[in-house]
Amino acid sequence: MPEQCLIVLTTAPSREEGEALARQIVERRLAACVNVSARMRSFFRWNDEVCADEEVQLQIKTTTDGFAPLAAAIRELHSYDLPEILALPVATGDDDFADWIRSQVGPQ
Repeated sequence: MPEQCLIVLTTAPSREEGEALARQIVERRLAACVNVSARMRSFFRWNDEVCADEEVQLQIKTTTDGFAPLAAAIRELHSYDLPEILALPVATGDDDFADWIRSQVGPQ
């Protein structure tokens, strides 16, 4: 059975940081592709206080084997004390695209 593809979500406080993070992730072959969204407003509880900030979201295409090194890189490179790192399994998708993701992640 082929390795499963994942969509990993994280946020960044600015487009600049999001794009820098995306570039490092792809350059390190931790993901095949990273989409950086338009700015959005996030509401969350932090230090027992309700907060609201502008952020961008990154949608990262990787694999189950690539998840642990990707998560470590996000923690290393991110400006947040506790960055969002959520992995969603891809239930189904185009086989050729999934093969491309798998071919781009990991050592070559």
